[in-house]
Amino acid sequence: LYSFIIHNKDTFFNNATRSRIVHHILQRVKYEEGKNKIGLNRLLSNGSYEAAFPLHEGSYRSKNSIRTHGAENHRHLLYECWASWGVWYKYQPLDLVRRYFGEKIGLYFAWLGWYTGMLFPAAFIGLFVFLYGVTTLNHCQVSKEVCQATDIIMCPICDKYCPFMRLSDSCIYAKVTHLFDNGATVFFAVFMAVWATVFLEFWKRRRAVIAYDWDLIDWEEEEEEIRPQFEAKYSKKERMNPISGKPEPYQAFADKCSRLIVSASGIFFMICVVIAAVFGIVIYRVVTVSTFAAFKWALIRNNSQVATTGTAVCINFCIIMLLNVLYEKVALFLTNLEQPRTESEWENSFTLKMFLFQFVNLNSSTFYIAFFLGRFTGHPGAYLRLINRWRLEECHPSGCLIDLCMQMGIIMVLKQIWNNFMELGYPLIQNWWTRRKLRQEYGTQRKTSFPQWEKDYNLQPMNAYGLFDEYLEMILQFGFTTIFVAAFPLAPLLALVNNIIEIRLDAYKFVTQWRRPLASRAKDIGIWYGILEGIGILSVITNAFVIAVTSDFIPRLVYAYKYGPCAGQGEAGQKCMVGYVNASLSVFLVSDFENRSEPTSNGSEFSGSPLKYCRYRDYRDPPHSPVPYGYTLQFWHVLAARLAFIIVFEHLVFCIKHLISYLIPDLPKDLRDRMRREKYLIQEMMYEAELERLQKERKERKKNGKSYHNEWP
Repeated sequence: LYSFIIHNKDTFFNNATRSRIVHHILQRVKYEEGKNKIGLNRLLSNGSYEAAFPLHEGSYRSKNSIRTHGAENHRHLLYECWASWGVWYKYQPLDLVRRYFGEKIGLYFAWLGWYTGMLFPAAFIGLFVFLYGVTTLNHCQVSKEVCQATDIIMCPICDKYCPFMRLSDSCIYAKVTHLFDNGATVFFAVFMAVWATVFLEFWKRRRAVIAYDWDLIDWEEEEEEIRPQFEAKYSKKERMNPISGKPEPYQAFADKCSRLIVSASGIFFMICVVIAAVFGIVIYRVVTVSTFAAFKWALIRNNSQVATTGTAVCINFCIIMLLNVLYEKVALFLTNLEQPRTESEWENSFTLKMFLFQFVNLNSSTFYIAFFLGRFTGHPGAYLRLINRWRLEECHPSGCLIDLCMQMGIIMVLKQIWNNFMELGYPLIQNWWTRRKLRQEYGTQRKTSFPQWEKDYNLQPMNAYGLFDEYLEMILQFGFTTIFVAAFPLAPLLALVNNIIEIRLDAYKFVTQWRRPLASRAKDIGIWYGILEGIGILSVITNAFVIAVTSDFIPRLVYAYKYGPCAGQGEAGQKCMVGYVNASLSVFLVSDFENRSEPTSNGSEFSGSPLKYCRYRDYRDPPHSPVPYGYTLQFWHVLAARLAFIIVFEHLVFCIKHLISYLIPDLPKDLRDRMRREKYLIQEMMYEAELERLQKERKERKKNGKSYHNEWP
């Protein structure tokens, strides 16, 4: 008590801190004679109690207006100023959130608000890139040539049932591709890589300010208790704790290593399950494109590839959601198998596994479409096949980027809708059902007279893993926003709209639908910051490959400077792209088709006589050259340019990221000055207090007739 100036003991601690103190005491109370008969958690685990939770401060609703009568309690104030949908455009009352829910939850909402605010410039630039594509659509030479290519006949994209098609039939897809793959795409990819670094660096500064204001700078987490499961497993082996000097259970190094090896093997096996699921989707796409090509409905028959992609994405989403349920159980089993010593070690291990599982699960099919779809198909007459049976799927004549855009758009929208329903809709339905049963059992009048603990008991308990689901959802969204942003510039805008809803949805859930969680302290967002940094590094690499490999940016650049009308002139405008479409297509002799690939139609509907030649996307020699269907010199130029672009792009962006990290200090200057000023004042106060004590002692000695020579003044 002597360390604090306390005017009123009843109001010195806020409600969240008082709850934490009570929980701290209950965790250490001995309830029965015996070695391990201590703590509330053991009573909960053995079923002595059904639940234990802090109480909400009354109702969150009031008959009177908060403007005229004020707030009845902190919960009511939070609902009106934070959880209500009508205040979506206002700043969050973070200090009030911290006082009511504790620092850990307050930091989550501070991070979420900061992330949402930082999405505004990213969403604006992404929308600008998209609108730039819209405004330049009529001036794009490539899409013009595709739309006017009525005399270019493309080879079938699947065996037997797929017909020959005019290149001009893919006019709409060429235009849509230009909306996302235009001259501003490279700039936007660099911007987003830099944005991710700026976001993390400025969050460190923001976190430092919050930690200072909330008195967390010098706070260190106390020595954690050993998990009961660890204690029960290793109670026979003990060693002295170097800090407390007391004996505690000990896990041998060999036992720990063997458990980690088994856990790592389990993780590897589950990742293989994901790859197997993606392989299943690939087979579905290969088989279905032929089925849709022979469909009786003309709409589906004429758009067989888009129908295949759309249905494959929806099936993939269902598989993702089903596997997520399995992954949670597997991650829980593997984490418990490792036997972590403390709760924080358990939480970090579980978090890393769940993020790894869900990240691979969510993005594996996207990686396939971005980097493998249409890359290893061979060419007409010599197609590569799965199990020597199914011909690998080709890209659309307008490119693979449209497939990647569809994959990202559908998965992102569906996942956000599903997450929002599970976060709010599911608790609402459960609470409604509980209220309905109570009305039937006790009646409306009796229900209103329930004590607060019983009203709170009828609410939903907070997730067993704390804020894990909230963080995981946002981190996966951050990955979607940055990793493939070069293919889908509207991703930051979708994330921004979702997050504006997410903040109020989470606030409403915490205030109205959940029991009040136990307040806990934290200095930062923990292991999630390291995961965010890893995603930022991965995003640079993936965007470099998307621009170089998936989009047509590099082939167009090579054509403009080396093979087009402006070759050798150092120009690369739209006039330099004349003839690009024809130069990017190779010629195939129809009579060279394999028997199992030969289409049922001979293409006579185009010119009145059977087709002799068709075109396909690749850089290969014509059939009558000395080396039929061999790679042309342009292919090797494009390949070299792609590799050079990846190296230059990655090194440039990483240099910019490291420079920004170096230039932006972790602590703002005014905060550093405030901390130094505080330290100086403390030293002055200590000096003055010591000086005052010594002077008082000197006066007492003089008063008692005692004096000493050479003493301090």
